[in-house]
Amino acid sequence: MQGIASAFADAVVLVTGGSRGLGESICRLFHGAGAAVLIADVRDEQGSALAATLGSRAAYVGLDVTQERQWQVALKSCVEQFGHPTILINNAGIYRQCPLEQITAVDYQQIMDVNALGTFLGMKTVTAGMRRMRAGAIVNVASTAGLEGIGGVLAYVASKHAVIGMTKAAAIEMAVHGIRVNAVCPGPMATPLLSEGYAVPAETLLAMEMPLVPMGRMAHADEVARLVLYVASTDASYSTGGVFVADGGLTAGLRTG
Repeated sequence: MQGIASAFADAVVLVTGGSRGLGESICRLFHGAGAAVLIADVRDEQGSALAATLGSRAAYVGLDVTQERQWQVALKSCVEQFGHPTILINNAGIYRQCPLEQITAVDYQQIMDVNALGTFLGMKTVTAGMRRMRAGAIVNVASTAGLEGIGGVLAYVASKHAVIGMTKAAAIEMAVHGIRVNAVCPGPMATPLLSEGYAVPAETLLAMEMPLVPMGRMAHADEVARLVLYVASTDASYSTGGVFVADGGLTAGLRTG
């Protein structure tokens, strides 16, 4: 990748779920690489604080990704402050553990709304402007749960399979307009999302041995954020419809030794 301090000097990046965890790491990396960053989230206090910390070329907007009208407000805010997004990172998501027979229809739909519908609405909102520019990059944060089945998180698995499917379909449709659409699939990652799901501190997650992961540990958010940065960059200019995995080898196969 070209010099990190200027690699995204002309980029306008909208990051959902950007106030903490992986989203925060993504915002910090893009901003450090020269991009203007709009942090979008439902956590107003944390998002505003992050924007203030980053300073110039950063702003916060409240966004419930399940609400199409709020997407339009967020887009308007981005255009007025920085210009139309050249990069969209669909990162917002929720994770809950629940056995199949105990999942309610309401719980299932809420997870699908945030993880899948939110991704769809994000792509739908930004692509018109990207088509006018004849350029753009969309990175949908999926999960290795979108590549395989995981017991106890059926709704989450369904939502992430949907994200990967939408990524491939959108990539085919948008390629002629100069818009690249890819997915990044993290494996186990020590973020507040997983910390809340397991009801343990992030420090505990980082210290845990992961016997099913060949690398033996969870990822730090920055490790995944750097992959997101690469996929969105011009260094990945011939990649669209791709599924990029950062999972320590989890989905490579069985660990026998």
